[in-house]
This record gives sequence, structure tokens and C-alpha cells, in this order.
Amino acid sequence: MHLPYAEDLEIRYLSRLFDNTSECYKFFWFQAIVSKILEGKRRISFEELIDEMIADAWYMVTEYHLNLGPKDNLEALVNYIQTVTQMRPSEKKSNIVSFLKRSTDKELINRKQILKRNVPYRLQAPFMKTMKGTAWKVSERDLIERINQEPNLLYYFDCFNGLQTTIRIEDDWFTYIHENQAIIKGWLQYHMICYLQKRNPSVPGIADKLYPPQERKLEKVKKYWKLLLSIRPVQDIYGQVQLTGRDISIDHFVPWSYVAHDELWNLSPTTRSINSSKSNYLPDWDTYFPKLAGQEFFSYKMMWKYDTVRDAFEKCAREHLNSDDVRQRIYRQGLSCVEFSKALAEVIQPVYQSAKNCGFKNWIYSCEI
Repeated sequence: MHLPYAEDLEIRYLSRLFDNTSECYKFFWFQAIVSKILEGKRRISFEELIDEMIADAWYMVTEYHLNLGPKDNLEALVNYIQTVTQMRPSEKKSNIVSFLKRSTDKELINRKQILKRNVPYRLQAPFMKTMKGTAWKVSERDLIERINQEPNLLYYFDCFNGLQTTIRIEDDWFTYIHENQAIIKGWLQYHMICYLQKRNPSVPGIADKLYPPQERKLEKVKKYWKLLLSIRPVQDIYGQVQLTGRDISIDHFVPWSYVAHDELWNLSPTTRSINSSKSNYLPDWDTYFPKLAGQEFFSYKMMWKYDTVRDAFEKCAREHLNSDDVRQRIYRQGLSCVEFSKALAEVIQPVYQSAKNCGFKNWIYSCEI
């Protein structure tokens, strides 16, 4: 993916920002710079950028359980903040940034200091051909003085002042990023996806996990289960609550924050309150999979018994059943309950185990939650 040409700017060096990336910091630092530029800022403090980095990494770490790198300091800092504050994985970005601005937590501040030691300086290494070897192994103050002598950089530094040190975006680069923001964002996302996929080889849907979770579009599935409720009473699998058309919510058995899809075989009707309690936890397999299989087998039987149900199923399937192989294994006509449950387990269990290996926690419903 190529960046737009600009006659007076060294675009070839900009395009090499992520050539040597063993940690995630460069992506988040540059993304934070782009975000602040698009807000109209030309001077930005280290702390502003680090707060932005933490907020951007928040969902990847707490909601999606992505690995950002070996012994990654940004990932560790996000986990520390989540442990101390108990903020939700789905917390709004504005609330996260607001907390970071107000916090006087000494451990948090110390960890921010660690994040600023390398990436603000080394990001622009492709622009600085004379900076080699020991030239980087000096104090931050001396490093700033040395870098500020380099020509044609994206940004320069004001006087060193810890987290309050300010970078100053050069006018031509400020204009270039504004004018080409869509392409630059796409280029950054491409490189970030490639990096994260290498660090998380068994995790699906990396491209959907760069940003906060969005509300799922499950109206067709909800309408399908409401039709089934009109035929026979159905209980949710967690609290054994009898479902009604007024209080029905569609749950992802293996959390969406891992699977990043809305496939029908992973969806189960429940109540809004139980779905909220479950959040992005993994339901205990031995407790809940047999109940899920029973509920899904009821749907399967009704689908092959009633034409109206089969029509509703087909409408769902066009959007929520995207594998012909899975469809043939689970939904072909003539399966017994045992055969159906076995086929469903063969599809779900590997995904479930992979999510468990990635750190998604076991969950058993309690009506006291």
C-alpha cells in the first residue's frame, strides 16, 4: 500500500516508519499523532499522546484479549489500570482519557515514563541516516538536542520536560496528513493488522478489533426466535428463565469479542439482564453446552417441521450462516439429537478452547449478579 506523493516531503521515509517493529508502540504513537493533528493540534505533549495510546489500546487488551507483544509495557499498563479502576472493557474512550488526565496514581505515572523513553525518538529513525549505534544511547535531553538538528522531520521537540515535553508538528506534514487522512489511516491500519495477526495467530477477525465494539445487528435472529416462542415456550440456557417477546436478547455463546462474527450456531436467546451479566465471559462448557445443544436442536426440529420457521431460518442464514460446510454438518435434515449435539460441539468447541487459551474467563450465571 503506497502513500500519496508530495514534492517537498520525504514520503519514502514516512512509508518506512514500521519497517523494524518488534513492539506495538510505534503504531499507537503515530496513530495518536494523526488523531491530534486531525483535531487541529500542532503542539502536543508526550502525556497527551501516551493517554491517547492507552485509550486506543484499551479495547484490544481488555475487551478482545489481544497480545500486543512480548512483555509489552503498553499492554501491561492497560491491565494495571483496568485492575485498579475496574473500568469496563467496553468503557467509552472519552471516560478513559478523562481518568488518565486526572489520575495522580504514582505507579501509573511511572509506567507512563517508561513508555516515553524510546518511541518518541525512534519513530523517525528512517529520516535520520546519521543516527546510528551509540548515537541513540544518550540521555533523553541530549537525544532531543541531537534530533532537533536533523532536517525534514515530521516533528521536532520543545525543551525536555518529562511527560510535559512537547512535540511540534511541521507545517508541511500537518497539511499532508490532513489532506491525505483517509489513505494514511488505511495504511496505518494495514500495518497494525499485519503486526497483530503475527502476535495473535489463532485469533479471528483482527481487522474488527482495532476499535471499540459496535452494537451487533441481530434483528433477524431475534425475529426468528420470537417466531419459535410463539410455537412453544423456550427457556434461556443460563438462568432457566422462560423467554418472552418483550424481553429477549441474542447472546454470543463464545463472545463476539473473540469470534468477531454473528454466525447462527454461536447465537442463543436470553434476557437482556442475563446477557449483560455474561458480558464477554466464556460460559462454563460442562454446565451450558448441553443446554445450548438442546435449545438449538429444538430450533432445528421446528425448522424442518414448519414451512414458516424454515422461511425465517433461511432469511437468517443468508446473513448469519456463511459456511456451506457448517450448514451441511449441523443443519442437514434427518439428524437425531445425539448427532446434532455432536456436530454442534465439533464446530463450537475448538473456537471455545481457543478463546479460553487467549484468556477469556470462565463464567457461571448467578441471579445475584
